[in-house]
Amino acid sequence: MIGSLIIFAITYLFIASEKMDKTAAALLGAAAVIVFHVVPYDYALHSVDLNVIFLLVGMMIVMFIMSQTGVFEWIAVTIAQKSKGRASLILLLFMAVTAFLSAFLDNVTTVILIAPITILIAEILEVAAVPFLILEALASNIGGTATLIGDPPNVLIGSQSELTFNQFIEHLTPIVLVMSVIIFPVVAFLFRNSMTVSDAAKARLTRAKPELAILDHKMLKRALIVFAGILIAFFISHQLNVEPGIIALAGALIMTLVCRADLRETLEKVEWISVFFFIGLFILIGALTYNGVFQWLGKHIVELTQGNFFLTVMTILWFSAIMSAIVDNIPLVIAMIPLIKSIIPDFGTHLGVVDSPAVLQTTVAEPLYWALALGACLGGNGTLVGASANVVVANIARRNNYDLTFMRFTKYGLPVMLATLVFSMIYIYVRYFLLMPR
Repeated sequence: MIGSLIIFAITYLFIASEKMDKTAAALLGAAAVIVFHVVPYDYALHSVDLNVIFLLVGMMIVMFIMSQTGVFEWIAVTIAQKSKGRASLILLLFMAVTAFLSAFLDNVTTVILIAPITILIAEILEVAAVPFLILEALASNIGGTATLIGDPPNVLIGSQSELTFNQFIEHLTPIVLVMSVIIFPVVAFLFRNSMTVSDAAKARLTRAKPELAILDHKMLKRALIVFAGILIAFFISHQLNVEPGIIALAGALIMTLVCRADLRETLEKVEWISVFFFIGLFILIGALTYNGVFQWLGKHIVELTQGNFFLTVMTILWFSAIMSAIVDNIPLVIAMIPLIKSIIPDFGTHLGVVDSPAVLQTTVAEPLYWALALGACLGGNGTLVGASANVVVANIARRNNYDLTFMRFTKYGLPVMLATLVFSMIYIYVRYFLLMPR
């Protein structure tokens, strides 16, 4: 356990301090846990989530092919014109759209869709693109919390707890809507003075003709048809029993064939630096999981609460949030679910509901699972490496010559994370304790 923690801490220090390229740091850390036999090689390879990797590669290919049609330029100019060049209004609009899409698509897919358009709009208006990109990543993590399919931790919790799609909407969507309605306008208001658009930029915007941005109408129609098929497949992926990563990769290859794109050139445009960063990070987290770090931490949390159910629920919320800001939330949730399952009967006995499965589910199991979902999903906003969407946005920014650093993201993300967790605490207390007396 100690070895995996030391290697992870050193690697994380290099990533956070930006003394070394974060992808190089992650891969060297991954190599170290294997070389020093902290984790078996086979287990390390098994820790790499190919669903995430395939999803990244597939959607990057899709976005590159669609970008060749000029559709992103058309969307950027149209939105900028409709908003009359008011940058704060555009920011609010894009945060809302990002959160909405992330509730029904994987949030990585959402930011891959939104980020190129955002950069184009920022360039048209001559305003800083980085605040837009960071806040959209934060919005994607908030929106993804609302449904079972919005964020991978929710998918894991749903499959292991037998909670339904409708239950996720019933219990998580209300608080996500409240957060969005309050936080998004506040953020847009706070940034209004730093997003001043010059009269010259507004004048150019007025003269622009969005229809001229479309370079290949025939290719665009073909790409949109395939893209619509990909989105439909995402929505019904659970019924098809096919992972989103396979859908994205297959859809990308179909789009390549239908649009007659050059496969070699297309693959060269994939953000391979993001892909290998995730591979390294997955192996590092796998080493922590293999050595029982998460289980050890979880057990000590329960011991500290000394049987106080409310305190246990709040601890699960904050612990999963803080850990999700430091490590990827997927292995964290995988490790936390067995812990929660093990303590449900104990609290059921303490509360006198262990003999009633239905009551045990609603009064004990569900508050614990909702706390885990809120903590794991919202905690991803805490740092740059807390969620996959954050890393993808950072690399898209870097590819477009924008400097989105670890500390700059944390400056924006940490306050938003803390605010959403306070909302979550109030919501959990009111709904599952105040209105459901024990």
